[in-house]
Amino acid sequence: MADLKSELASLKIDRDSRAGSGRGGLWIALGIAVVAVAGGGWWWATRAQAATVRTVAVEARSEGAAGIPGAVLNASGYVTARRRATVSSKVTGKVVEINVEEGMAVKRGQVLARLDDSQTRAELALAESQLASARRAGAEIEVRIREADLTLKRQRQLAKEGVIGQADLDAAEAQLDSLRARLAVTAQEIEVAERMVTIRQTDLNDMVVRAPFDGVAISKDAQPGEMVSPVSAGGGFTRTGISTIVDMSSLEIEVDVSEAYINRVSDRQPVTAVLDAYPDWRIPARVITTVPTADRQKATVLVRIAFEKLDPRILPDMGVKVAFHSARPAAGETAAAAAPVQARLLVPKAAVRKAEGRDVVFVLKEDRVERRAVRVGTAEGDRVEIVSGVSAGEHVVVEGPPELTHGSKVRVQG
Repeated sequence: MADLKSELASLKIDRDSRAGSGRGGLWIALGIAVVAVAGGGWWWATRAQAATVRTVAVEARSEGAAGIPGAVLNASGYVTARRRATVSSKVTGKVVEINVEEGMAVKRGQVLARLDDSQTRAELALAESQLASARRAGAEIEVRIREADLTLKRQRQLAKEGVIGQADLDAAEAQLDSLRARLAVTAQEIEVAERMVTIRQTDLNDMVVRAPFDGVAISKDAQPGEMVSPVSAGGGFTRTGISTIVDMSSLEIEVDVSEAYINRVSDRQPVTAVLDAYPDWRIPARVITTVPTADRQKATVLVRIAFEKLDPRILPDMGVKVAFHSARPAAGETAAAAAPVQARLLVPKAAVRKAEGRDVVFVLKEDRVERRAVRVGTAEGDRVEIVSGVSAGEHVVVEGPPELTHGSKVRVQG
């Protein structure tokens, strides 16, 4: 019996021991939670508050645009043609023949196209017939005038002899005067008929479209069977041109120069041009003139530049970069070599921001940024020249939050 009591006592639960063990585990869990919260707060304070940015180093370039050293001013523009025409017909008509293709060299007066002239030829034939009829009528009246003149002379002789009376003589004179008046009217009719023939002949000539000057066809805008008109009509079913002709001897460069730097440009100033299609080919050129007006929206002035020598590789609408030089080089020296070399600082356009009406950039200083006011120069594609405010090699922010301010803590991406 004593053994049974001892066994039952061994099965009794010690509640004081269980309670103490449970309180210890709870304190351990609370400790872990506190440590986790503190660690998260520390991470938030040190990492989450630092703005993520992307930076780019300020580039120092001792060359002008398009790899041209020593330029006092750089700009970009396009090759344009001073003589360029979209040739069309003077009248509305249907095209029956096209004699031009893209890239074809044409001469002044060369036939480019012909229009349907069947009705115009019929009108010309009618006018010629009317002219011939008027001339025959005039010839008939001239014969009758000669006859009336002879009759008048006989009547005068008979009147002197007293054979006829004065009334017969007056009738003969009136007949002659009437015929002469009719001849004058017929002469006017002949002149009108001749002018009508000229008009119809002109209309017939207008059915032939000719090249206005020597050049090269750069487009073919109509096909046989289509209608063409000198004015837009009929929606999209009527062409307004036959072909576009460009005089390749009139090619030049047009560039937009910031009005802040237009004082660096003068007439006949030496220029070096580089086509985007041929980046290693430097083309000597010179300033023709500065167009005396500014574009208020872009704050630029248009400058015309002439090539010193044209080349078949130069084509209309090609992109070109130009470098203006301070003075004409000495004999045997290129313009690029004669001008002094000046370093230029370039940054992406995205690095420049507006703040309080001024251009500013954010420069990286260790783990913070410094806001600096800068003076911006000319743009070159997606980059812009910084005239003052930064130094070569410094890193500027190109991507970052808009609320970035002076002294903000940042974390550089990548």
